[in-house]
Amino acid sequence: MSENCDVRRVRTERTRHDSVGGEDHVMGGHVEGILFGLGNPLLDIMAVVTEEFLKKYGLKPNDAIIATDRHKDLFKEMVAQFNVEYVPGGASLNSIRIAQWLIGVPNATTYIGCINKDEFGTVLESKVKAEGVQGAFQYDHTEPTGTCAVCLTGQNRSLVAYLGAAKHLKADHLKIPENRRFMESAHYFYMSSFPLTVSPASVLDVAKFASDNDRMLAYNLSAPFLCREYHSAMMSIMPYVDILFGNEDEAKVFSEVEHWDQAKDLREIALMIARLPKASGKRGRMVICTQGANPTLVIKEGVISEYPVIPIRKEDIVDTNGAGDAFVGGFLSQLVQGGSIEDCIRAANYAANYIIQQSGCQIPDKPNFSPESVGF
Repeated sequence: MSENCDVRRVRTERTRHDSVGGEDHVMGGHVEGILFGLGNPLLDIMAVVTEEFLKKYGLKPNDAIIATDRHKDLFKEMVAQFNVEYVPGGASLNSIRIAQWLIGVPNATTYIGCINKDEFGTVLESKVKAEGVQGAFQYDHTEPTGTCAVCLTGQNRSLVAYLGAAKHLKADHLKIPENRRFMESAHYFYMSSFPLTVSPASVLDVAKFASDNDRMLAYNLSAPFLCREYHSAMMSIMPYVDILFGNEDEAKVFSEVEHWDQAKDLREIALMIARLPKASGKRGRMVICTQGANPTLVIKEGVISEYPVIPIRKEDIVDTNGAGDAFVGGFLSQLVQGGSIEDCIRAANYAANYIIQQSGCQIPDKPNFSPESVGF
């Protein structure tokens, strides 16, 4: 580990800290649309499946892939063979939904993506609206609304995304005056890496807009295959990223593609990601790396801090699907309100802990959360 790095393990006592965004009470009089998200909206089709089902379609536990011709019958077979549930999904949308839930002020968040005005699209859009998120959807009629098979086996999940209409998102949709106003109203932006597979120009447009207008951009590595197969596109976004989320598997693949042979462990990888060039020198890049049940690593201004997760019994875990998305959503909910890093991590832990005890990323009407209620 670098001699210039300070490692801190956060203890349980709660103290006053500065806002992550550099301002206290960021929302103030500005609430509507303070957080803007873009992604691949999907309707999740969730079911507990068998190991044989995974093998038939070449799926691995705790992995995420894009559907190919091999998976064309997977969705129908899931519906016919297993007891399925339908939940609005897509990584970025899950995070925005969680953030909106915890902020608790209607229309505090805005989300852009592409769907069809079919039955699934209507269901997805109505549910998103009911949860308080402003949807600014592009409509495409050449393919059905995207779906994601969430194959659950024990405490593991494998995601197979059929992007459908989601892959027809166009950067021109962001230029529509109403959508541009949504962007201008936002102080914070969030995207996962999944839209790089369908509209890298849209991702780059949002990233540059955030940087050019001194807004804060949070971004997610999202999946190991994205770090490998879309690395070049990901690196074109990285200079604009102020807060980067990822898990240990994603960070390691990112390091392998970058040929960081000198990085001996996850801490050094995270530090090297934090030090990648930035377009703006106003603020450094914060890196947040989750490690399952192990402490979350946060790199901020060259200092490594460790934050423990909320302990949970194995038998209380229902479904790990959406836990990472919920973590991000919880973090963002406090970020936009001027919260400290401790407040942000507390909310992130609360959201992730709640979601892994549910089936999918399903949320009740109101959360039972305050920063004071969650310790480390």
